[in-house]
Amino acid sequence: MYKAVFIDMDGTLLKSDHSVSDANRQAIHHLQQKGILVVPISARPLHGMKHIIKNVVADDAPLVSLNGGYIVHKDEVIFQDAVSLHEAASVHKELSMYDVSAMYYSQMEWFAEQETDRIKKEQKITAVKIKIQPFGETLQYWDEQKNGPNKILIAGEKHLVHDIEQRLVELHGGKLNIFKSQSTYLEVMSSAASKAKAVEFLMNRYGIEQKEIIAIGDNFNDQGMIEFAGMGVAMGNAPEQIKAVANYVTDTNNNDGVAKALQYCFN
Repeated sequence: MYKAVFIDMDGTLLKSDHSVSDANRQAIHHLQQKGILVVPISARPLHGMKHIIKNVVADDAPLVSLNGGYIVHKDEVIFQDAVSLHEAASVHKELSMYDVSAMYYSQMEWFAEQETDRIKKEQKITAVKIKIQPFGETLQYWDEQKNGPNKILIAGEKHLVHDIEQRLVELHGGKLNIFKSQSTYLEVMSSAASKAKAVEFLMNRYGIEQKEIIAIGDNFNDQGMIEFAGMGVAMGNAPEQIKAVANYVTDTNNNDGVAKALQYCFN
């Protein structure tokens, strides 16, 4: 019945130590041997995904990075969409009023104005070195390159992230996709970029129907694809709001939740 599975990475496929369990790996290999498409779909940049999913998913599987803002298949970019420079500048101006760390991801590069502890934490899981420079220089660089940020990541204390989310939705709702990937992480993309839209894009590309799709995730940036899929699965470690919209709730990311979900769906 199911022909494709879209699996979030952090908090879902990955354990808390950022590794993939043997049970999850074997479950994915089993599906791929049956000809089922398995797609990693992450808020991470592409270079933060590749080293982890190597030997987990097939080499010819599409990879969805930056919450659907940048999709690659066999090293070819098949979809990308960026926040406009006007919107990016407006968001940056708003963020300057808060004690948070803002990171701007554009294709295979990422930028920030200063190196904070939160940025150092992201650098540990990102193969490409961040570029630290004034935002004006980054804006000018994007203008010259005719591109912009596929994703803006805002990291900070829970209450600040909550307040910023409310403020940005008030200012940019409808023009930007804004949602949390964790209580301390806020993700901002263009309105054309989201995990749900990435699933729909690949569904059309592969000729797969909505009812033939499984989506597995654990947080608010996964909610759209969980609701969109024929079978939406929430992790046991997901917030109650995400569990409430899922067709099935599996075990936690530290207890082979993905493998158990796949066993449930394909038995």
